[in-house]
Amino acid sequence: MKKPKLVVMAAGLGSRFGGLKQMEPITDENEIILDFACYDAVKAGFEDIIFVIKPEMEELFEERVLAPMEKHVDTSYVFQSMEQLPEGYSVPEGRSKPWGTCHAVMAARDLLDGPFAVINSDDYYGKDAFKKVYDFMTANSDENTFCMAGYRVENTLSDQGAVTRGICETENGYVTQIDETRGIERGKDGKIIDAEGHEIAEGTIVSMNFWGFTEKMMDEMVSRFPVFLDNDVADDPMKAEYLLPVEVGRLLSEGKCRVRVLETADKWYGVTYKEDKEIVTEAFKKMKASGKYPQKLWK
Repeated sequence: MKKPKLVVMAAGLGSRFGGLKQMEPITDENEIILDFACYDAVKAGFEDIIFVIKPEMEELFEERVLAPMEKHVDTSYVFQSMEQLPEGYSVPEGRSKPWGTCHAVMAARDLLDGPFAVINSDDYYGKDAFKKVYDFMTANSDENTFCMAGYRVENTLSDQGAVTRGICETENGYVTQIDETRGIERGKDGKIIDAEGHEIAEGTIVSMNFWGFTEKMMDEMVSRFPVFLDNDVADDPMKAEYLLPVEVGRLLSEGKCRVRVLETADKWYGVTYKEDKEIVTEAFKKMKASGKYPQKLWK
């Protein structure tokens, strides 16, 4: 069985953060959140990391991300652009919004020939999640079975504002339904609510876009992309997105896959808003002081 590769979605611009948040240093050693994710991935067993970036990021990305880690893991990168569409399709006039996470992962398809994991570039997932996902993927022999790192919703909130999470319903350790839910935050009464005021119970499992897929998922994304363009984009040409949780949910509803939930108690950290940076910086300083990470990751 081929070893799983890791695909890192790093092409998005952080509009709420107000800049290219993927490159924002969060330690005194100029490390970024992505350094910690890749460090944990390597320690878990991943030997090949593919980054999906925008062409205008290339020089900065090579200098800031690839150079420090190139002696520790095989790395490569591919470009994602809105013009990467099937023959006969074009970008709707006036659209500037990227096509979504499925489209980002599809940009790496020529470099994938086996199972692959997927993460966001601006999220800290924790050591436990990487180990569980890697171990599951290396042991899994069923092309129809995927996996997902499952986080407790209370461990994924931002103190600075609402967030979007994939709320999961599970049964016997497997996902039965995923609902992409916006506006999640802790209310004034201490309860967790969504944008419509519905309460979300503590301990509810959410997806943070940390997936483990077989080759089947890539085949499904490629084949379904024209359907998305014909239907979703036709209905909402400026904002429709081809999203991983949504497409996994469709496969689940059609009985075409199973998704094993690999629960982790680790706390998520991310810079969704500018104000998050100070909290994240302090968290990593404490993790280094406790010995969880070395003072300089890529020695």
